[in-house]
Amino acid sequence: MAEPGKQTVSRPGVLSLNIREKAALYASYMPFIKNGGIFIPTNKHYGLGDEVFMLLSLLDDPAKIAVSGHVVWLTPAGAHNSHQQGIGVQFSGNEAGHQARSKIEGLLGGYLQSARNTHTM
Repeated sequence: MAEPGKQTVSRPGVLSLNIREKAALYASYMPFIKNGGIFIPTNKHYGLGDEVFMLLSLLDDPAKIAVSGHVVWLTPAGAHNSHQQGIGVQFSGNEAGHQARSKIEGLLGGYLQSARNTHTM
């Protein structure tokens, strides 16, 4: 039984993210976080530190990237500047996390130096 004032949240399962355009990948990627991370639009409730498992489909690559991580960013519904509701997930420091970061940064190339707005900053 949960303590008074605390919510019990069931394990959310696997989050799938399908990004088809480089601009959308840039807007979702968080290179400023140790090990890298990604913003995932969702209306499900998460807390900071929650562990999540993700399947990422990026651009035209048919292979999905399976990676785990922890919630480090929350954008609630109705957020300032009309930012999309969702969570920012830091990739785990294991091999899968390093592969996800390398794959995304390879796909983005020079986009990483862009000054365009993102879903997080």
